[in-house]
Parts: sequence; structure tokens; C-alpha cells
Amino acid sequence: MTYSLFRSLIVAMSLFMPLVSASYAVAEPVRKDAMVVEAPWARASIGTSRPSAAYLTIHNEGTSGDVLIGIQTSVAGKADVHTMTMTDGVARMGVAGAVEIPAGNKVELKPGGMHIMLMKLAQPLEKGKSFSMTLRFEKAGNITLTVPVLGIGATGPGE
Repeated sequence: MTYSLFRSLIVAMSLFMPLVSASYAVAEPVRKDAMVVEAPWARASIGTSRPSAAYLTIHNEGTSGDVLIGIQTSVAGKADVHTMTMTDGVARMGVAGAVEIPAGNKVELKPGGMHIMLMKLAQPLEKGKSFSMTLRFEKAGNITLTVPVLGIGATGPGE
């Protein structure tokens, strides 16, 4: 193999590999009854002293509403849905409490909006790893997901 062909292969592989690794960051949707949870992901943490956040989309394909009433994961001592609002240029966060998922609609937990705060981390969340998280719904019961951990500055899966 000539040097230029070898160099071309290395360049092609360096362009292709991020696409391959990004595909691993996209979790498969999880369905239980009428509830479908898609695209869960979390941000890597800065050690364990600072919280992290997780994001996902919940679709309710049913004819009656449901309510997300709890979240549990072994990686955090406490996991709650938080809201984020901007008031006079100042970001404020607070516990959202139970989250209604209307029939035939979806709720997105995303950066800059509602999200899952992962507090009192038991271990650092490291990019490239994943963890298990269980969402507890009033009607659908428990839905357990595998949540991939993306980089600290990630904005969504598939990056």
C-alpha cells in the first residue's frame, strides 16, 4: 500500500468514526402500554460534588392522560424533574413535581426547559458510559431505561 493511499484511508476513517460512535449514543425507544420514552441521555458530570442532568421525550399514544410521579436511579441519591425559567436574564430552577403527559401528546425534557436533575451522585457520570433509570407513572407503572452519558457540553443524542 502506498503512503498516499494509507494516508487517505486514515483521513476517511477519522471522518467516519465520529458518525459510528454517535450512533451508539442514541438509545432505542422503550414502550409500555401507551407510553413511549425516546432519546434518553445525560450529561457527563464534574465529579460527584456537582449534579448532572438527564433528558428524554415521553409520548403518550393513549386516549387518557398519565402522570410521571417519580424517578429512580442508582447513580443519584435524588432525581427530580426540574423546570428552568428565565426572568430578567436570570435562570431559575425549581422542582416541577408530578408531570402530566396528556393523551395523544408528548412532553420533552430538554436542555433549557424541563429536565431531570441527578443530585447526590454516587459516582461520576463519564462520557461513553450508561446507567439505568426508572420512570414511575401513575397508570403505566415503571419504565426502566438505559441512559447513555454524553459529554459535559452535549446538546442532544447523536452528536
